Amino acid sequence: MKVKASRREHVYKETPRSCVCIHHSQIPSTQTSKQDQDFTVTPTTTHFISLPYPCQEPSFTHTMATHTIRKVVITAFGGPSNVEVVTAEIPPPAKKEVQVDVIYAGFSGGDINMRLGSYPMQKSAPLTPGYCFVGRVSVNGSKASRFAPGALVGAVTVYDSEAQKINIHEKYLIPVPESVDMREAVGIVLDWNTAYGLVHRATNLVGKGQRVFIHCISGAVGYALMTLCLLEGADVYGTASERNHAALRELGVTPFTYANKNWMDEMKKRGGAHVVYDPIGFESWDESWDILITDEPSRLVGFGGNMNIIQGDSAKTRSQFPAQAKLLAKNGCLFTKRSTSFYYIDRDRSTFMEDALAIMQLLVDGKIEVPIKQIWDMENIREPHENWGKVPGMGSCLVRVDPTA
Repeated sequence: MKVKASRREHVYKETPRSCVCIHHSQIPSTQTSKQDQDFTVTPTTTHFISLPYPCQEPSFTHTMATHTIRKVVITAFGGPSNVEVVTAEIPPPAKKEVQVDVIYAGFSGGDINMRLGSYPMQKSAPLTPGYCFVGRVSVNGSKASRFAPGALVGAVTVYDSEAQKINIHEKYLIPVPESVDMREAVGIVLDWNTAYGLVHRATNLVGKGQRVFIHCISGAVGYALMTLCLLEGADVYGTASERNHAALRELGVTPFTYANKNWMDEMKKRGGAHVVYDPIGFESWDESWDILITDEPSRLVGFGGNMNIIQGDSAKTRSQFPAQAKLLAKNGCLFTKRSTSFYYIDRDRSTFMEDALAIMQLLVDGKIEVPIKQIWDMENIREPHENWGKVPGMGSCLVRVDPTA
């Protein structure tokens, strides 16, 4: 399933010539260094390219102003009633920051965990959620020059994306090609970027003929994992809601229902899994460990603690740290070829931008499609919190921040 976004019109000031300023450090090079990838190079050369429409030469210094915006706030940890949309002020961007007009923000289990207060090392309430976004550059700080105003960009922010405007350091911005459906781009920025790291960074065991088991395979990251593992030639199995089993079989996946635990016996009959991806955590990691193949190298990769979400708002929220420690302690087991790791996406990791650009290129090249399960308007932000886990379909969930998008 592929969605098509209606692209927004740009409004540019008429000038005597149609041009855009491109700094030397923005021009792709086959000899790009890792320092260049982190965008710490100081631009030195300016080029002008003709555009098919009139525009103004972007200025990287502007009169800074405070703006009134609408944004989501989790006022206190607990149920959906603690999530509100409020009017607030946003200051001008700092010197190396960029102020972006947010169009779409991502919505995931991370939002639910933050509302419950169970997300690892999270801020105290009140806080504005929103782990990622896609939007257009509005104004640059006085020392920010990577992107011209109007440029389409995305970013992983962890917080604050569910707001009409956001200030963010320019080094974290990911360029989004205009040819890309911006809704799909939101899924790429976080969900698919996470999946790419899980396949290519967390283990080297995903390959042709290898058995890969994915929990929550019809979710945003799970679907991305499935797609990337299939591209690598792996045999893919996983747990999902029964309503999605038929669609998963059509994609070449063997689906199971998590609750009845039949997947454990079935995978053991097949010899075990070479890789298990488990975002559920807690007791589920013990069960996933048991289905790993034992006479060949195998790995259990944890990447979440969604058991808190599965058990519902009424259940007692548990810290993920003891479970993560127990997961990693399994690496101390002697005389076994099984191993474990815990993976999380980190925008400060040296491979982050490399992975983000690689997965974006797969979308541009048409090698992947990013299904969108549901889009909610920001003003109705309680709806996804109240209905999480009940939405049919597969793929990423979004919040429409710009009502005209």
